[in-house]
Amino acid sequence: MRNVSKALWSLVSLLSIGNAALAASSEADFRAAYAAADAAEHEAGRLRNQWIATEAALAEAKKAADNRDFDRAISAAKEAEALAKVSIFQATSEKAAWKHLEIH
Repeated sequence: MRNVSKALWSLVSLLSIGNAALAASSEADFRAAYAAADAAEHEAGRLRNQWIATEAALAEAKKAADNRDFDRAISAAKEAEALAKVSIFQATSEKAAWKHLEIH
């Protein structure tokens, strides 16, 4: 379980690296980033493993976009997407990992 936690946070770090290289962004860029994050969050929901942090990042992205701060909105959307992807990884890896803990 400890290795799964390390892997999860390593994945979040790697997926978030792209956020630092954002330049002036447009509403279209935001919509694309938000759509990707929303799709990943829906997949996490299908696996019944949505995280509150992901929802908060999506809300932050929407709020920033409403204020026309698309750089911040895209950053938050990409963070939400990374969190959703890690929650998907967690759900799928734990689905298989518990079998190794079962007493036969």
